[in-house]
Amino acid sequence: MKFSTDIWVAALIRRVELGGGHAVVVRKGDARAGSVLIKVLNRRDGGVRLYAEATRADGETIWMRPSRAATEAELDAYAERARRIDPDLWVVEIEDREGRHFLTEDVEED
Repeated sequence: MKFSTDIWVAALIRRVELGGGHAVVVRKGDARAGSVLIKVLNRRDGGVRLYAEATRADGETIWMRPSRAATEAELDAYAERARRIDPDLWVVEIEDREGRHFLTEDVEED
């Protein structure tokens, strides 16, 4: 059973806070079934990554990097384009000294 998006995002933010990071919802989408983009900022080394939820052919949920952009501005532009396509989209920004994403699901970094 999958949680509604608002509950899932709240749990992610709680994991981030418990882990010593900071997270904020930049944009709220549909509370029940909105998809999520997660922007991870590593202020120590200036690194930035974006993750999007995807579904494998076997139905399993994974997270992948939809853009390999190297700057925060480029990732913000990607998120804005995605929002125009999907008005139910959530955007969560995580700032962590170690650049952790705090996702518990499978993450494909390639």
